[in-house]
Amino acid sequence: MKRYPKVYLRDINGALVGYWKKYFHSLSEVEISQGDIFGIQAQAIVSPANSFGLMGGGIDLIYRDRFGVEVEKLVQKNINIHYYGELPVGQALSVPMVGNLDYPNLIVAPTMRLPMSIDNTLNPYLAFRAVLLRAKDTGIESLVCPGLGTGVGKACPEMVARQMFVAYLNVVLQRSPIKPEHISKQMNWMLRCSQAKV
Repeated sequence: MKRYPKVYLRDINGALVGYWKKYFHSLSEVEISQGDIFGIQAQAIVSPANSFGLMGGGIDLIYRDRFGVEVEKLVQKNINIHYYGELPVGQALSVPMVGNLDYPNLIVAPTMRLPMSIDNTLNPYLAFRAVLLRAKDTGIESLVCPGLGTGVGKACPEMVARQMFVAYLNVVLQRSPIKPEHISKQMNWMLRCSQAKV
């Protein structure tokens, strides 16, 4: 029986890390820390990309600089082969990074179709849900994930933390609501952001 991976949430955004700790505090199996994402080693590192595998901005650019331009070509090749050129938000693919001992796999989970604001959308939830399912299906035992959509996507850190928390509850702990009114209530909670808009 396939198991869900050990999850490391790591980001340089202090506000996001604080909200992660607030919502995940009772889940000791999820480790949260602030800092450079490369400070944590895991079987997979998560790329909150766009649907076409363009890695020219945000943390994806940092990945491309770290792993080389070939990683972008590999991601795009896999998207072309398996998804006819476009990986929709809500789906994820894993790309083996041969020879990389720190991160043998890259999980690509788009948070947007193209670089754009995704604030007040459910895209971070859909992306993290896809990450968790992909890791389970491919037997990945550990993954490190940054904030999903808080960079180029300009999403509210609190909203992103809420959505990643709910994705974990629904997928790993299997606490997904069934009744439509409960699903709607959960969705509205995920979209809340108490931070004042700048």
